[in-house]
Amino acid sequence: MKHIYLIASLFSLMVFSCKKDNNSSEENTQAEVSEEPTIDPVTETPEETVPEVVDYTTLTPPTPPEGMKWVAVSELTDEFNDTFDTDKWFKPLWNYDVPVNMKAENSGVADGNLWIKATLDDTQERWFLTSRVQSKAQINYPMYTESSIKTAHISAYNTFWLNNGDISDRNEIDIIENNSKPSCDCQPDFPWQMNSQYFHVVDNDTRRNKGNFDNRNLSDDNPLKGVKWNEEYHTVGVYWKDAKNIQFYLDGEPAGSVVSERDFTRDLNVIWDLWTLDVDWLGGLAVKSDLTDETINTMKVDWIHSYKLIEK
Repeated sequence: MKHIYLIASLFSLMVFSCKKDNNSSEENTQAEVSEEPTIDPVTETPEETVPEVVDYTTLTPPTPPEGMKWVAVSELTDEFNDTFDTDKWFKPLWNYDVPVNMKAENSGVADGNLWIKATLDDTQERWFLTSRVQSKAQINYPMYTESSIKTAHISAYNTFWLNNGDISDRNEIDIIENNSKPSCDCQPDFPWQMNSQYFHVVDNDTRRNKGNFDNRNLSDDNPLKGVKWNEEYHTVGVYWKDAKNIQFYLDGEPAGSVVSERDFTRDLNVIWDLWTLDVDWLGGLAVKSDLTDETINTMKVDWIHSYKLIEK
């Protein structure tokens, strides 16, 4: 009996010893598996996702339809680096209402810009001296044109538009009529509002529609979001898609759009001008003292680029 007890005790001891060794081996293995490398905070950093940076200056002209491509129109493209190119541009000096007086000497090319300046002649009823520049060439849809413009900081319309005709019969696309400094205390959004529209007039029967856009509604990462028209150059453009559909662009992004009630049929000229009028819809009359301030009285156009769509 004693022998049986001794044998049983020895057997139990051997089993306990084996379990202990096995457990120790499993614990060591688990410790080796669960051990993770550490990051030295001084020399190593976890990989980070870099947000995509959009270059809004490369987003125009817009993507062409399938089977089509954009080609530059040299007659309506100019960097304004040298002199006023009389092969491309001229100065039609017909007037708006009082107090506007168009003068050839109030526009030109200098310092890499086409410029239009408003000056004062306080001895005349038409005391707002200014100018207009128009293309000799004309263009029709499908086309895209854009221009980089910094407004004169006075209560006046700084314009970039397409037109052919007169007040009674015309096709007109106003890309911008911008006023960064309304004097009427009635247009609080004008320093950021891109005033865009079309006119289609036949025998004094006018059809029109607006496609205005506020630049505070540009994409959050667009560097020109919320920047007033006089503070930086803004790129404004129009994609004249077909006889009725017109899409405006601002700083590389689609802005407002309009659909014409009637077909646009005429080839159109490109025009810039600067003018004022004592009406609330323009933002109020220019302040005379602003016209003597050389730091704010000039509209500047850095360049114009124009394109036609053709089949590949």
